[in-house]
Amino acid sequence: MTFSAHERARARRYAMQALYQWELSGTDLPLIRRQFLENEDFSKADTKYFIELLSEAPKMIDIIDENIAEYIDRPAEQLDPVERAVLRLATYELLYRLDIPYRVTINEAVQLTKKFGAEQGHAFVNGVLDKAAKKLRAAECKKAGKQAAGR
Repeated sequence: MTFSAHERARARRYAMQALYQWELSGTDLPLIRRQFLENEDFSKADTKYFIELLSEAPKMIDIIDENIAEYIDRPAEQLDPVERAVLRLATYELLYRLDIPYRVTINEAVQLTKKFGAEQGHAFVNGVLDKAAKKLRAAECKKAGKQAAGR
């Protein structure tokens, strides 16, 4: 089964909200996942991807935080909670979901931050992820740069 970009975006949105809730409340992740699956409309969301994000990203938090640490000016724990959740999910994608183009990951993260984050949070998230992508997806970024220059 193939999911549309909209269904994948909705899965990211739910996963960001669930990760945000988990970090702020300390509630057990399986309980939060169950609450989201029961209370949100997943008819237009990629449920499998939501479950993957919520299951796998928290397991990789230390690796994810290490990969964004050099691009932020303070510890991840001191970031705005929405920005932190968005950055962690997007960095998970950059690291482990090479099937998703880095530009899609960055764009989705910026859109989530515009909707749920602080007023200029999206600019911060965009800057961090742009720098991280250049390192984590160096070949893909280089190829995209050559294609853009060739137009």
